[in-house]
Amino acid sequence: MAYGSTDSPSEDDSLLNGHRAEENGDGPKTAWTQVKAFYSENIGLFFVFLAQMFASIMAMTTRLLETGFDTKFHALQIIFVRMSITATIGSIYLWRKGVADFPLGPRGVRGLLVIRGLTGTVGLFGLYYSLSFLDIADATVITFLVPTITGFVCWVALREPFTVREAIAGIIAFSGVLFIARPAFIFDNLPGHKKPQGSAHVAGGIFDPVPATPAERSVAVICAVVGSFCAAGAYATIRVIGKRVHSLVSVNYFAVLSTVTSFLALILLPDIGFKMPKSTAQWLLLLSIGLSGFLLQVLLTEGLQRERAGRATNMIYTQLVCALVLERIVWGTTPPVESFVGSALIIGAAVWVGLQKKNPQPVTAPSSDEEEASSGAAANTPTRATDRPNEQTRLLQDE
Repeated sequence: MAYGSTDSPSEDDSLLNGHRAEENGDGPKTAWTQVKAFYSENIGLFFVFLAQMFASIMAMTTRLLETGFDTKFHALQIIFVRMSITATIGSIYLWRKGVADFPLGPRGVRGLLVIRGLTGTVGLFGLYYSLSFLDIADATVITFLVPTITGFVCWVALREPFTVREAIAGIIAFSGVLFIARPAFIFDNLPGHKKPQGSAHVAGGIFDPVPATPAERSVAVICAVVGSFCAAGAYATIRVIGKRVHSLVSVNYFAVLSTVTSFLALILLPDIGFKMPKSTAQWLLLLSIGLSGFLLQVLLTEGLQRERAGRATNMIYTQLVCALVLERIVWGTTPPVESFVGSALIIGAAVWVGLQKKNPQPVTAPSSDEEEASSGAAANTPTRATDRPNEQTRLLQDE
């Protein structure tokens, strides 16, 4: 080495050090590293978004089967098709995996599982029947009442806390329902209110828009709200069951009881009965309902396992955007101003409650004996409201 020269690292050493710094997060990141980081940070959110898309597709196909063809299917038959597919797939999975207590569940909670399945079935019927007369965007936004109603139901039945803020949010949300229903005895007397009360039609839809009278809209909204109360009852029952049964056993109870109940209703009510599809399009729509329901469950479960509770919960509101897009493409319609006002009230109330801060509880590190005792008791103790970081996220998994 010549006098006055300095030691400088070789080119290979520089590249090696650069790779190590990049791996440790200390150096500049390549485009591929940034892509991988973005993927890992947002893939769960993307799965939840896809689940909401399939939920909107399911609502669209339901409305098409109920109104879009000469052969119109009743909500009960659509429930039978969708849930029979879900029950079949779920039962095969639970059997192959050897899940404990399949198919009936533990003895101590079988009655609760039946209640969960029946209330969930009525809730699903309320949503599907309302789609005969409501736009899918209006029917979708009414389902956002469920978390608020669940809080009220748990306060009445389980004596869980129900704050003043939640009560005010509930009143605001139900005010939004009035804007969506637009009952004639209220809105016809408002100055400046114009008829018709249905959606505004814009040329270019694949199917003709389906008109509904104010009375039909009101009945459909009542069915959707009753369905939301029943869905809230199902979720309250799930809270009582807690961790005493595998979550997929609970979902399978819901699917099996929905299948059996809808089948019996179709048999005992001859005016409804089974109807066979008369075209390839109807067959494809029926199959897509079962497929969409299955993908909804899978994507939602995968997304919630990978994503933080807050971001996943907020993503459910994209279902309304998907519904609006499908309304415009399929029927060429856009909701009136009243529906947008009602949607804003309902979603705003839900977000307001979701942002409510819980008082932090002091946490002490348990000893090893306490950890063993608590883990052993968890399987036999119903889950309380404070045991979950976010109620809405927990409810999403059982749609």
